[in-house]
Amino acid sequence: MKTILVLLDGLGDRSYKVLADRTPLQAAHTPHLDRLAQMGSNGLWHAARTGQCFPSETAHYLLFGYDLADFPGRGLLEAVGYGVPFQDEDVLSLAHLSGVNVHDGMPVLSHSRRDIQGRAGEIGRLYSAITPYDAGGIRFDLHRTGPNDAILVVRGPVSPYISDCDTMMIGTPLAKVLAMSGNPEPEKAEQTARALNRYLTHCHKVLSAHGVNRDRLENGLPEANFLATQRAGRRVLQEAFHDKWGPRGMMIASGAIYMGLARELGLTAVRVADGKDPGKDLMERIRMALSDAEHGFVHVHTKAPDEAAHGKDPVLKRDVIASLDQGLGELIKAVAQQDDILAVVTADHSTPSSSALIHSGEPVPVCMAGPEVRRDDVDRFDEISAARGCLGFLRGKDLMLMMLNCVNRSTLMGHRLGTVERPYVPEGYRPFSVT
Repeated sequence: MKTILVLLDGLGDRSYKVLADRTPLQAAHTPHLDRLAQMGSNGLWHAARTGQCFPSETAHYLLFGYDLADFPGRGLLEAVGYGVPFQDEDVLSLAHLSGVNVHDGMPVLSHSRRDIQGRAGEIGRLYSAITPYDAGGIRFDLHRTGPNDAILVVRGPVSPYISDCDTMMIGTPLAKVLAMSGNPEPEKAEQTARALNRYLTHCHKVLSAHGVNRDRLENGLPEANFLATQRAGRRVLQEAFHDKWGPRGMMIASGAIYMGLARELGLTAVRVADGKDPGKDLMERIRMALSDAEHGFVHVHTKAPDEAAHGKDPVLKRDVIASLDQGLGELIKAVAQQDDILAVVTADHSTPSSSALIHSGEPVPVCMAGPEVRRDDVDRFDEISAARGCLGFLRGKDLMLMMLNCVNRSTLMGHRLGTVERPYVPEGYRPFSVT
Protein backbone atom coordinates (compact mmCIF):
# COMPACT_ATOMS: atom_id res chain seq x y z
CA MET A 1 0.00 0.00 0.00
CA LYS A 2 1.27 3.45 -0.94
CA THR A 3 1.27 6.37 1.48
CA ILE A 4 0.75 9.83 -0.01
CA LEU A 5 1.46 12.56 2.53
CA VAL A 6 0.22 15.96 1.39
CA LEU A 7 1.85 18.67 3.46
CA LEU A 8 0.29 22.12 3.32
CA ASP A 9 3.16 24.19 4.68
CA GLY A 10 2.21 26.70 7.40
CA LEU A 11 -1.49 25.75 7.20
CA GLY A 12 -2.28 26.25 10.91
CA ASP A 13 -3.22 29.72 12.09
CA ARG A 14 -5.12 31.79 14.66
CA SER A 15 -8.64 33.23 14.77
CA TYR A 16 -9.33 36.67 13.25
CA LYS A 17 -12.22 39.11 13.57
CA VAL A 18 -12.11 39.77 9.83
CA LEU A 19 -12.98 36.07 9.39
CA ALA A 20 -15.75 36.10 12.02
CA ASP A 21 -13.35 34.81 14.68
CA ARG A 22 -12.35 31.83 12.56
CA THR A 23 -8.97 30.68 11.29
CA PRO A 24 -8.29 30.99 7.56
CA LEU A 25 -8.71 27.20 7.29
CA GLN A 26 -12.07 27.31 9.05
CA ALA A 27 -13.22 30.18 6.86
CA ALA A 28 -12.08 28.65 3.56
CA HIS A 29 -14.39 26.66 1.26
CA THR A 30 -12.81 23.19 1.51
CA PRO A 31 -15.21 20.47 0.31
CA HIS A 32 -12.42 18.04 -0.56
CA LEU A 33 -10.59 18.42 2.74
CA ASP A 34 -13.88 18.07 4.59
CA ARG A 35 -14.70 14.93 2.60
CA LEU A 36 -11.32 13.46 3.51
CA ALA A 37 -12.00 14.21 7.18
CA GLN A 38 -15.30 12.34 6.91
CA MET A 39 -13.55 9.33 5.33
CA GLY A 40 -10.98 8.71 8.04
CA SER A 41 -9.27 9.53 11.32
CA ASN A 42 -8.54 13.06 12.48
CA GLY A 43 -6.37 14.65 15.12
CA LEU A 44 -3.70 17.23 15.86
CA TRP A 45 0.05 17.08 15.35
CA HIS A 46 3.04 19.08 16.57
CA ALA A 47 6.69 18.50 15.72
CA ALA A 48 7.68 18.42 19.42
CA ARG A 49 6.02 20.36 22.23
CA THR A 50 3.10 22.77 21.90
CA GLY A 51 4.21 26.36 22.01
CA GLN A 52 7.54 25.62 20.33
CA CYS A 53 7.92 27.57 17.08
CA PHE A 54 9.71 25.53 14.43
CA PRO A 55 11.01 26.51 11.01
CA SER A 56 9.84 24.28 8.18
CA GLU A 57 13.06 22.34 7.73
CA THR A 58 13.26 21.34 11.41
CA ALA A 59 9.57 20.46 11.59
CA HIS A 60 9.91 18.25 8.50
CA TYR A 61 12.97 16.55 9.96
CA LEU A 62 11.08 15.73 13.15
CA LEU A 63 7.97 14.67 11.23
CA PHE A 64 10.11 12.10 9.37
CA GLY A 65 11.02 10.63 12.75
CA TYR A 66 14.57 11.89 13.16
CA ASP A 67 16.10 13.20 16.40
CA LEU A 68 16.64 16.92 16.83
CA ALA A 69 20.19 16.31 18.12
CA ASP A 70 21.15 15.06 14.64
CA PHE A 71 19.66 17.96 12.69
CA PRO A 72 22.38 19.25 10.33
CA GLY A 73 21.25 22.87 10.13
CA ARG A 74 19.42 24.86 7.48
CA GLY A 75 22.64 26.20 6.01
CA LEU A 76 23.72 22.66 5.17
CA LEU A 77 20.34 21.71 3.71
CA GLU A 78 20.12 24.75 1.45
CA ALA A 79 23.70 24.21 0.31
CA VAL A 80 22.80 20.66 -0.74
CA GLY A 81 19.56 21.79 -2.36
CA TYR A 82 21.29 24.46 -4.42
CA GLY A 83 24.28 22.29 -5.30
CA VAL A 84 26.81 24.54 -3.53
CA PRO A 85 30.22 22.83 -3.46
CA PHE A 86 31.55 22.07 0.01
CA GLN A 87 33.36 19.44 2.05
CA ASP A 88 31.74 17.43 4.82
CA GLU A 89 33.75 19.19 7.53
CA ASP A 90 32.87 22.70 6.30
CA VAL A 91 30.36 24.90 8.10
CA LEU A 92 27.49 26.26 5.99
CA SER A 93 25.47 29.32 6.94
CA LEU A 94 22.65 31.30 5.37
CA ALA A 95 23.76 34.80 4.41
CA HIS A 96 22.17 37.85 2.84
CA LEU A 97 22.74 41.58 2.49
CA SER A 98 20.93 43.87 4.91
CA GLY A 99 20.83 47.57 5.67
CA VAL A 100 22.07 48.93 9.00
CA ASN A 101 22.47 52.27 10.74
CA VAL A 102 25.38 52.43 13.15
CA HIS A 103 24.66 53.88 16.61
CA ASP A 104 27.45 53.99 19.21
CA GLY A 105 29.35 51.40 17.20
CA MET A 106 26.37 49.03 17.02
CA PRO A 107 24.84 48.17 13.62
CA VAL A 108 21.06 48.44 14.00
CA LEU A 109 18.97 46.62 11.41
CA SER A 110 17.11 49.15 9.28
CA HIS A 111 16.34 47.12 6.15
CA SER A 112 15.82 43.38 5.93
CA ARG A 113 16.72 40.92 3.21
CA ARG A 114 13.48 41.54 1.33
CA ASP A 115 14.06 45.31 1.37
CA ILE A 116 17.37 45.00 -0.49
CA GLN A 117 16.31 44.85 -4.11
CA GLY A 118 17.98 45.93 -7.30
CA ARG A 119 19.38 44.74 -10.60
CA ALA A 120 21.03 41.32 -10.47
CA GLY A 121 24.37 42.68 -11.60
CA GLU A 122 24.29 45.50 -9.08
CA ILE A 123 23.63 43.20 -6.10
CA GLY A 124 26.09 40.69 -7.52
CA ARG A 125 28.88 43.29 -7.48
CA LEU A 126 28.33 43.76 -3.75
CA TYR A 127 28.54 40.04 -3.09
CA SER A 128 31.66 39.73 -5.25
CA ALA A 129 33.36 42.50 -3.27
CA ILE A 130 33.29 40.54 -0.01
CA THR A 131 34.38 37.06 -1.10
CA PRO A 132 36.68 35.28 -0.54
CA TYR A 133 38.17 36.24 2.82
CA ASP A 134 40.71 34.61 5.13
CA ALA A 135 40.84 35.16 8.88
CA GLY A 136 43.67 33.35 10.63
CA GLY A 137 43.47 30.17 8.57
CA ILE A 138 39.67 30.16 8.33
CA ARG A 139 38.38 30.86 4.84
CA PHE A 140 35.02 32.39 3.93
CA ASP A 141 33.41 31.89 0.50
CA LEU A 142 30.02 33.24 -0.54
CA HIS A 143 27.91 31.35 -3.07
CA ARG A 144 24.97 33.41 -4.26
CA THR A 145 21.75 31.39 -4.60
CA GLY A 146 19.13 34.08 -5.24
CA PRO A 147 18.69 37.80 -5.84
CA ASN A 148 19.74 38.51 -2.24
CA ASP A 149 20.50 35.08 -0.84
CA ALA A 150 23.73 33.21 -0.41
CA ILE A 151 25.37 30.30 1.34
CA LEU A 152 28.49 31.16 3.31
CA VAL A 153 30.96 28.28 3.24
CA VAL A 154 33.38 28.44 6.19
CA ARG A 155 36.43 26.20 5.86
CA GLY A 156 39.30 25.30 8.20
CA PRO A 157 39.33 24.33 11.90
CA VAL A 158 35.67 25.35 12.28
CA SER A 159 32.54 24.37 14.19
CA PRO A 160 28.81 24.90 13.50
CA TYR A 161 28.09 25.54 17.19
CA ILE A 162 27.87 29.31 16.83
CA SER A 163 25.06 31.81 17.27
CA ASP A 164 23.34 33.93 14.62
CA CYS A 165 24.16 37.50 13.71
CA ASP A 166 20.78 38.21 12.09
CA THR A 167 18.03 39.16 14.56
CA MET A 168 15.37 39.32 11.80
CA MET A 169 13.77 42.26 13.65
CA ILE A 170 13.92 45.79 12.26
CA GLY A 171 15.18 48.34 14.80
CA THR A 172 17.28 45.87 16.80
CA PRO A 173 21.08 45.76 16.98
CA LEU A 174 22.53 42.84 15.07
CA ALA A 175 23.99 40.23 17.39
CA LYS A 176 27.60 39.37 17.98
CA VAL A 177 28.39 35.83 16.92
CA LEU A 178 29.22 33.67 19.94
CA ALA A 179 30.15 30.07 20.64
CA MET A 180 27.14 28.13 21.91
CA SER A 181 27.26 27.22 25.59
CA GLY A 182 28.00 23.59 26.39
CA ASN A 183 28.89 22.63 22.83
CA PRO A 184 31.17 19.62 22.19
CA GLU A 185 33.79 21.65 20.28
CA PRO A 186 34.40 24.69 22.50
CA GLU A 187 37.79 25.70 21.11
CA LYS A 188 36.77 25.40 17.46
CA ALA A 189 33.48 27.14 18.13
CA GLU A 190 35.24 30.09 19.84
CA GLN A 191 37.70 30.29 16.97
CA THR A 192 34.91 30.17 14.38
CA ALA A 193 32.90 32.87 16.13
CA ARG A 194 35.90 35.20 16.39
CA ALA A 195 36.79 34.70 12.73
CA LEU A 196 33.21 35.23 11.58
CA ASN A 197 32.91 38.47 13.57
CA ARG A 198 36.11 39.68 11.89
CA TYR A 199 34.73 38.77 8.50
CA LEU A 200 31.39 40.52 9.09
CA THR A 201 33.22 43.67 10.23
CA HIS A 202 35.31 43.49 7.06
CA CYS A 203 32.14 43.11 4.97
CA HIS A 204 30.56 46.17 6.57
CA LYS A 205 33.62 48.32 5.83
CA VAL A 206 33.83 47.17 2.21
CA LEU A 207 30.12 47.46 1.54
CA SER A 208 29.78 50.88 3.17
CA ALA A 209 32.44 52.30 0.88
CA HIS A 210 31.27 50.54 -2.27
CA GLY A 211 30.17 52.62 -5.26
CA VAL A 212 26.99 50.59 -5.66
CA ASN A 213 25.82 51.68 -2.24
CA ARG A 214 26.70 55.31 -2.95
CA ASP A 215 24.54 55.10 -6.07
CA ARG A 216 21.73 53.43 -4.12
CA LEU A 217 21.71 56.28 -1.60
CA GLU A 218 21.60 58.87 -4.38
CA ASN A 219 18.62 57.05 -5.90
CA GLY A 220 16.74 56.83 -2.60
CA LEU A 221 17.36 53.11 -2.16
CA PRO A 222 18.47 51.52 1.14
CA GLU A 223 22.13 50.73 1.53
CA ALA A 224 23.07 47.06 1.45
CA ASN A 225 25.90 47.59 3.90
CA PHE A 226 25.96 44.49 6.10
CA LEU A 227 26.12 40.72 5.57
CA ALA A 228 23.75 39.03 8.02
CA THR A 229 24.24 35.34 8.81
CA GLN A 230 22.15 32.71 10.55
CA ARG A 231 21.50 28.97 11.07
CA ALA A 232 24.95 27.50 10.61
CA GLY A 233 25.25 23.77 10.13
CA ARG A 234 27.51 20.94 9.07
CA ARG A 235 26.86 17.56 7.46
CA VAL A 236 25.68 14.85 9.84
CA LEU A 237 25.48 11.32 8.47
CA GLN A 238 21.77 10.43 8.43
CA GLU A 239 20.11 7.04 8.53
CA ALA A 240 18.41 6.53 5.16
CA PHE A 241 14.63 6.93 5.21
CA HIS A 242 14.03 3.48 3.69
CA ASP A 243 16.20 1.85 6.36
CA LYS A 244 14.43 3.75 9.11
CA TRP A 245 10.85 3.19 7.92
CA GLY A 246 10.86 0.49 5.24
CA PRO A 247 9.48 1.92 1.96
CA ARG A 248 11.44 3.85 -0.62
CA GLY A 249 10.45 7.48 -0.38
CA MET A 250 10.04 10.41 -2.74
CA MET A 251 9.56 14.13 -2.11
CA ILE A 252 7.84 16.42 -4.61
CA ALA A 253 8.49 20.07 -3.73
CA SER A 254 9.57 23.41 -5.17
CA GLY A 255 12.04 24.73 -2.60
CA ALA A 256 15.76 24.02 -2.49
CA ILE A 257 15.59 23.46 1.26
CA TYR A 258 13.27 20.47 0.73
CA MET A 259 15.43 19.07 -2.04
CA GLY A 260 18.41 19.27 0.31
CA LEU A 261 16.51 17.51 3.07
CA ALA A 262 15.33 14.79 0.69
CA ARG A 263 18.83 14.11 -0.56
CA GLU A 264 20.34 14.00 2.91
CA LEU A 265 17.69 11.48 4.03
CA GLY A 266 17.88 9.32 0.92
CA LEU A 267 14.51 10.31 -0.53
CA THR A 268 14.15 10.69 -4.29
CA ALA A 269 14.03 14.46 -4.80
CA VAL A 270 11.68 15.79 -7.48
CA ARG A 271 11.83 19.55 -7.83
CA VAL A 272 8.83 21.28 -9.40
CA ALA A 273 8.07 24.91 -10.14
CA ASP A 274 5.45 27.04 -8.41
CA GLY A 275 2.93 28.62 -10.78
CA LYS A 276 0.31 31.30 -10.23
CA ASP A 277 -2.44 28.80 -9.33
CA PRO A 278 -1.68 26.90 -6.08
CA GLY A 279 -4.55 24.46 -6.64
CA LYS A 280 -3.36 23.54 -10.13
CA ASP A 281 0.20 23.09 -8.84
CA LEU A 282 -1.02 20.75 -6.10
CA MET A 283 -3.20 18.78 -8.52
CA GLU A 284 -0.21 18.17 -10.80
CA ARG A 285 1.95 17.05 -7.88
CA ILE A 286 -0.73 14.66 -6.65
CA ARG A 287 -1.01 13.21 -10.15
CA MET A 288 2.72 12.54 -10.07
CA ALA A 289 2.34 10.79 -6.71
CA LEU A 290 -0.59 8.69 -7.86
CA SER A 291 1.12 7.60 -11.08
CA ASP A 292 4.45 6.73 -9.44
CA ALA A 293 5.04 2.97 -9.18
CA GLU A 294 8.49 2.93 -7.58
CA HIS A 295 7.96 4.45 -4.13
CA GLY A 296 5.86 3.30 -1.21
CA PHE A 297 5.91 6.74 0.41
CA VAL A 298 5.42 10.02 -1.45
CA HIS A 299 5.64 13.41 0.24
CA VAL A 300 3.77 16.10 -1.71
CA HIS A 301 4.63 19.60 -0.55
CA THR A 302 3.25 23.07 -1.19
CA LYS A 303 4.56 26.28 0.37
CA ALA A 304 1.53 28.35 -0.65
CA PRO A 305 -0.26 28.67 2.75
CA ASP A 306 2.94 29.68 4.51
CA GLU A 307 3.78 32.32 1.93
CA ALA A 308 0.26 33.73 2.09
CA ALA A 309 0.46 33.95 5.88
CA HIS A 310 3.75 35.83 5.69
CA GLY A 311 1.87 38.47 3.73
CA LYS A 312 -0.06 39.11 7.00
CA ASP A 313 -3.43 38.90 5.30
CA PRO A 314 -5.84 36.28 6.75
CA VAL A 315 -8.25 36.73 3.83
CA LEU A 316 -5.49 36.00 1.30
CA LYS A 317 -4.52 32.86 3.20
CA ARG A 318 -8.17 31.75 3.28
CA ASP A 319 -8.38 32.11 -0.50
CA VAL A 320 -5.10 30.24 -1.07
CA ILE A 321 -6.37 27.37 1.07
CA ALA A 322 -9.60 27.26 -0.97
CA SER A 323 -7.53 27.06 -4.15
CA LEU A 324 -5.44 24.22 -2.76
CA ASP A 325 -8.59 22.32 -1.84
CA GLN A 326 -9.58 22.26 -5.51
CA GLY A 327 -6.33 20.45 -6.28
CA LEU A 328 -7.17 17.54 -3.95
CA GLY A 329 -10.06 16.10 -5.96
CA GLU A 330 -8.17 13.29 -7.66
CA LEU A 331 -6.61 12.15 -4.37
CA ILE A 332 -10.03 11.95 -2.70
CA LYS A 333 -11.39 9.96 -5.65
CA ALA A 334 -8.45 7.55 -5.55
CA VAL A 335 -8.86 6.90 -1.83
CA ALA A 336 -12.59 6.28 -2.28
CA GLN A 337 -12.14 3.86 -5.18
CA GLN A 338 -8.88 2.06 -4.44
CA ASP A 339 -7.77 -0.19 -1.59
CA ASP A 340 -4.04 0.45 -1.93
CA ILE A 341 -3.65 4.12 -0.89
CA LEU A 342 -3.30 5.79 2.50
CA ALA A 343 -3.86 9.53 2.12
CA VAL A 344 -2.56 11.81 4.85
CA VAL A 345 -2.98 15.59 4.94
CA THR A 346 -1.35 17.82 7.52
CA ALA A 347 1.03 20.77 7.93
CA ASP A 348 4.51 21.23 9.36
CA HIS A 349 3.65 24.16 11.65
CA SER A 350 1.31 27.08 12.17
CA THR A 351 2.06 30.41 10.52
CA PRO A 352 0.07 33.34 11.95
CA SER A 353 -1.37 35.76 9.40
CA SER A 354 -1.18 38.66 11.84
CA SER A 355 1.59 38.53 14.42
CA ALA A 356 5.14 39.58 15.11
CA LEU A 357 5.97 35.87 15.20
CA ILE A 358 7.39 34.27 12.05
CA HIS A 359 5.86 30.88 12.92
CA SER A 360 3.80 30.01 15.98
CA GLY A 361 3.58 27.00 18.28
CA GLU A 362 -0.04 25.84 17.94
CA PRO A 363 -0.60 22.26 16.72
CA VAL A 364 -1.91 21.60 13.22
CA PRO A 365 -4.73 19.34 12.00
CA VAL A 366 -3.97 15.91 10.55
CA CYS A 367 -6.23 13.49 8.71
CA MET A 368 -5.60 9.91 7.56
CA ALA A 369 -7.92 8.07 5.17
CA GLY A 370 -7.53 4.61 3.68
CA PRO A 371 -8.85 1.04 3.79
CA GLU A 372 -7.29 0.21 7.18
CA VAL A 373 -8.16 3.45 8.98
CA ARG A 374 -10.80 4.03 11.66
CA ARG A 375 -13.55 6.50 10.87
CA ASP A 376 -14.49 9.04 13.49
CA ASP A 377 -17.35 11.55 13.43
CA VAL A 378 -15.31 14.61 12.43
CA ASP A 379 -16.84 16.20 9.33
CA ARG A 380 -14.60 19.22 8.77
CA PHE A 381 -10.86 19.58 8.32
CA ASP A 382 -9.67 22.45 10.49
CA GLU A 383 -7.71 23.16 13.65
CA ILE A 384 -10.76 23.02 15.95
CA SER A 385 -12.77 20.14 14.47
CA ALA A 386 -9.72 17.89 14.23
CA ALA A 387 -9.14 18.15 17.98
CA ARG A 388 -12.06 15.82 18.71
CA GLY A 389 -10.91 13.13 16.26
CA CYS A 390 -9.82 9.62 17.19
CA LEU A 391 -6.14 10.17 16.35
CA GLY A 392 -5.83 12.39 19.40
CA PHE A 393 -2.69 14.50 19.73
CA LEU A 394 0.36 13.20 17.86
CA ARG A 395 3.88 14.53 18.39
CA GLY A 396 7.09 14.16 16.42
CA LYS A 397 7.62 10.66 15.04
CA ASP A 398 4.14 9.57 16.20
CA LEU A 399 2.90 10.55 12.75
CA MET A 400 5.31 8.25 10.90
CA LEU A 401 4.51 5.42 13.30
CA MET A 402 0.76 5.84 12.71
CA MET A 403 1.24 5.89 8.95
CA LEU A 404 3.30 2.71 9.18
CA ASN A 405 0.55 1.18 11.29
CA CYS A 406 -2.22 2.19 8.86
CA VAL A 407 -0.53 0.46 5.90
CA ASN A 408 -0.06 -2.74 7.95
CA ARG A 409 3.73 -2.48 7.93
CA SER A 410 4.24 -2.22 11.71
CA THR A 411 5.74 -5.05 13.73
CA LEU A 412 5.56 -5.88 17.42
CA MET A 413 8.02 -3.99 19.57
CA GLY A 414 10.70 -6.43 20.60
CA HIS A 415 10.35 -8.53 17.44
CA ARG A 416 13.85 -8.48 15.97
CA LEU A 417 14.81 -9.77 12.53
CA GLY A 418 18.44 -8.83 11.94
CA THR A 419 20.97 -6.84 13.91
CA VAL A 420 18.84 -3.68 14.22
CA GLU A 421 15.37 -3.63 15.76
CA ARG A 422 12.99 -1.90 13.35
CA PRO A 423 9.39 -0.70 13.72
CA TYR A 424 8.56 -2.68 10.55
CA VAL A 425 9.30 -6.15 9.18
CA PRO A 426 12.46 -5.72 7.09
CA GLU A 427 12.43 -7.35 3.69
CA GLY A 428 16.16 -7.93 3.60
CA TYR A 429 16.69 -9.95 6.78
CA ARG A 430 19.05 -12.94 6.61
CA PRO A 431 17.08 -16.18 6.13
CA PHE A 432 17.81 -19.25 8.23
CA SER A 433 19.61 -22.13 6.59
CA VAL A 434 19.66 -25.80 7.69
CA THR A 435 22.53 -26.72 5.38
